Amino acid sequence: MPLDRHASRILKMLAAAGGGTPASPAAVRASMLELARALDPRDLPVLRVEELQLPGRVGELAMRRYAPQDRVAPGPALLYLHGGIGVFGSAQTHDAVCRLLCADSGITLLSLDYRLAPEHPFPAAADDALAAWRWTQAQAGALGIDPARCAIGGDSAGATLAIDACRQARAAGLPLPAAQLLLCPVTDLCAVTPSRREFGDGFFPSAALLAWALDLYCPPGIDRCDARLSPLRAGDLAGLPRARIHVAEFDPFRDEGEAYAAALEAAGVDVRCTRHDGLIHHYYGMAGAIPAARVALKEAAEDLRVVLAGA
Repeated sequence: MPLDRHASRILKMLAAAGGGTPASPAAVRASMLELARALDPRDLPVLRVEELQLPGRVGELAMRRYAPQDRVAPGPALLYLHGGIGVFGSAQTHDAVCRLLCADSGITLLSLDYRLAPEHPFPAAADDALAAWRWTQAQAGALGIDPARCAIGGDSAGATLAIDACRQARAAGLPLPAAQLLLCPVTDLCAVTPSRREFGDGFFPSAALLAWALDLYCPPGIDRCDARLSPLRAGDLAGLPRARIHVAEFDPFRDEGEAYAAALEAAGVDVRCTRHDGLIHHYYGMAGAIPAARVALKEAAEDLRVVLAGA
């Protein structure tokens, strides 16, 4: 299928804004917030939103709780981890994504602001994700959620964190999430795939942006092929929660997302992988400018609702 014409227009806009090596993490963080403001829908649903604090490994972490206005507790929930290659992104850049997922699924959504590199390189974000999962389970009653119907998910590098949290929870004997929702997951930082070669330039994220961010997130001494960073290389996928994976046709990470789905299936995990033709990486954060992206995000939310209803 050809590249969606709305997505093509956004890629041209990003190219006109300049490429190459970013000036600084602060500059990229600011530009991502501006991108969200430009591409988010204007008619976002009205929800109950609450700012929370939870204990992390080295201090408090911020979390944003979204719930439908007519929500009856306790009910299903999703712990959501935003993308950004471990360097940028926040609960604020992903506010619209979380609002839409919450409204379309009818479940409570908890969006974590984990620590970012270079101030806090790997494994800080992974530690925060597991801490948030522990806290969510421990505080389920106060949060108005059913701990047995709580999923975990995220997009891009946030999806990687969600995968790792599942593996860490399994290793620690903690309750496992009822499901994983993985949007354009990054599953192999050492991969050289056809989709990475084909969409490394002229698409999002660019190869230059990815390389720059990974150098900050994974400083010297960090093995990027480690299963915590590259879960496709893990040999122990059996027993992980059911997964709903969504990839985009014109995404550098498409092939590894589909390969991870195949690896889960081979390990006996209930998995469904959907490729969204014509779309690009981060489409879920462009729902106000790409009609097909809004449809894809709604499908993901409704699928999650069905999965958690039967958990």
